[in-house]
Amino acid sequence: MNIAFSPEVMDVLNVIIEIFSIFFVVYLIGYASFLFISVIVGSNEVFTGIKRKTLRNEIHHEYYVPVTIIVPAYNEAVTICKSIESLLNLDYKTYEIVVVNDGSKDDTADVVINHFNLHKVNRPIRRQVQCKDAVAVYEGISENGISIVLVDKENGGKADSINMGINVSKFPYFVCMDADSILEKDSLKKIAVPVLENQDVVAVGSMIRISNGSKFENGELKELRLPKKLLPAFQVLEYERSFLASRIFLDKFNANLVISGAFGLFKKDAVISVGGYKVGCIGEDMELVMNLHEYHRKNKLPYLIKYSYDAICWTQAPERMRDLIKQRRRWHIGLMQSMFTHRSLMSVVSYFYFLFYELLSPAIELIGLVLTIIAGLLGFLNTSVAITLFLVYALFGAMLTVISFVSRNFNSDQKLRMRDVIKAFLLCVPENVIIRFIMAFTRMFSVFFMRGKKTKWGEIKRYNINYDSTEEKAS
Repeated sequence: MNIAFSPEVMDVLNVIIEIFSIFFVVYLIGYASFLFISVIVGSNEVFTGIKRKTLRNEIHHEYYVPVTIIVPAYNEAVTICKSIESLLNLDYKTYEIVVVNDGSKDDTADVVINHFNLHKVNRPIRRQVQCKDAVAVYEGISENGISIVLVDKENGGKADSINMGINVSKFPYFVCMDADSILEKDSLKKIAVPVLENQDVVAVGSMIRISNGSKFENGELKELRLPKKLLPAFQVLEYERSFLASRIFLDKFNANLVISGAFGLFKKDAVISVGGYKVGCIGEDMELVMNLHEYHRKNKLPYLIKYSYDAICWTQAPERMRDLIKQRRRWHIGLMQSMFTHRSLMSVVSYFYFLFYELLSPAIELIGLVLTIIAGLLGFLNTSVAITLFLVYALFGAMLTVISFVSRNFNSDQKLRMRDVIKAFLLCVPENVIIRFIMAFTRMFSVFFMRGKKTKWGEIKRYNINYDSTEEKAS
């Protein structure tokens, strides 16, 4: 069905659609090229690592960077003890664990105190970065000699909680991780390697993988499984592509602008010099990394922000669509805040990647969809060509996802079952098409939620680790 307009209007509309068509072709070619190059670079890095490991061409040392592991927690009674137990089994010599209970409404604090036999102490806290007041401090020593500290504080949000952890910490480096996450036994050793190799390193990111469906024992991965439910399975593919490809590629240019809050290593003095985590900012993780970039560039100080793809952290992915939408909305608001606050970083090449292919991509993709529909209604669209181009783009994205997925899992000590591999291959196209557009709508309209409580935690439904997804064991 064609809509009739005057010849003059049709000519104008035709010109507009042609201009936007050229823009979209260039835009998609740029995005596809970046993805292709980053996936190839990332896969090559992984296979080089496999070869090095096979040839035992690795340096084994007894040098350890003293590290404080900060675990901010809000209503995490379901998962917090399992997470701390996994931390007590790390293959690392010098570290402490600081849990910060941010005024939880559940019994997070009591669960930790009772499970690990902590005792209340009168401990002065040196305020080096901004945070709310502490209500009480509890300490204890694990059976293997690891110090566990619990700070019960007034509610102030995740950034405020991490700042409290920084103030309480006694070591020169700290790791920030989520309370529902599990570190692999050698992950702390591997994330510390860049610091040992170069004294200019101020932060190190890690590889985040989805734990849903997999089996863990004492914090150690025993069985690698693809989630039974489709939504977390889609996120497995997304995470593998994102963390394996683009972050390894950007690491070559000291251009990573984000380190996941699930697991990242930071030099404490560097973080204190920029005022710590910014309280009141939703995307505190990205804001801190961009702030570190900006501070060191402005003051002409040598620095490196690295990415360690073999330092692995397992985290729970949302299993309900409303939780996923809530999570991605917060992420995009945080991206907006960070990009607008740190406009001086336009000299960093990755700034434009995040600007055009992360921040503005939902709007660009949806405008492209609307214009395609309008062109079809006006009779300007060659339907067969449009469908062919769409399929080619979808299959290209699926191919890159497959390469990333295979590369990542080929390097894993635990291998997926063949039926999980087949399932992953079958999900690659719908993940690139269906989920992508749902997330595009979510991110595009996140601007309408900018005025929420910026210190409020992004709560999602949590499950016991190793739970059966057919059973409801969440609180």
